[in-house]
Amino acid sequence: MKILFIGDIFGEPGRRAVARAVPKLVAQRQIDIVIGNGENAAGGFGITPELAEELFDLGLSVITTGNHAWDKKEILDYFPREPRLLRPANYPSGVPGYGSVVVESAGGEQLGVLQLMGRAYMPTLDCPFQVAKKELAALKKRTAAVIVDMHAEATSEKMAMGHYLDGEVVAVVGTHTHVQTADDQILPKGTAYLTDIGMTGPLHSVIGVKKELAIEKFLTGMPKRFEVASGPSVFCAVLVELDASIGKALSIERIRLID
Repeated sequence: MKILFIGDIFGEPGRRAVARAVPKLVAQRQIDIVIGNGENAAGGFGITPELAEELFDLGLSVITTGNHAWDKKEILDYFPREPRLLRPANYPSGVPGYGSVVVESAGGEQLGVLQLMGRAYMPTLDCPFQVAKKELAALKKRTAAVIVDMHAEATSEKMAMGHYLDGEVVAVVGTHTHVQTADDQILPKGTAYLTDIGMTGPLHSVIGVKKELAIEKFLTGMPKRFEVASGPSVFCAVLVELDASIGKALSIERIRLID
């Protein structure tokens, strides 16, 4: 089974890049399931029900989020109704939505998707390491193949999670920093790993934002209303091939396309 995981989809340029790239990649690389992080889909901050539906229509089977999950108030009622839209599983009990889901490919193979969020330089949540083991115990009753989106700031925390879950999940891939890393690898016990998938959005920007606005904020230290940059887009993703019957990765490949 082949899984395409798209990095943080940023605003309209990111959604446009998804619309162009996904159909071609699915056909050319015979991809079975497409996942994407959509927490920046609405102008760089949050996601709306309409945009979630748009991404599902573009071929995504699961959308993950992160610390911007709640930025749009209209999404709060949508989370409990759409199990394919995930928020980090280590939010406290009672928070709307789901932290994991099991989806099925056209060929009938099942894949579990688990979303976690780090705590270093991020909002304080329940321990992602302890929650990961609890969630996996439930997911493994349904499928041997589980992929984890580790939405975190610190590379050390992402790497620690990769090694912590090595051999227990198919892949641990990182989101949130919007910069694709070059450390794709298969860990010793068979888990595919990448610290950060990167961003799908405006190429000539500061992690999706108009570069002039970001530079001015750094120069002055004054608050600035950020806006989504325009121009050409970059599509960042990772392709993981796996043996779903045993839950082990066979290969991992970074993808970076510029339109």
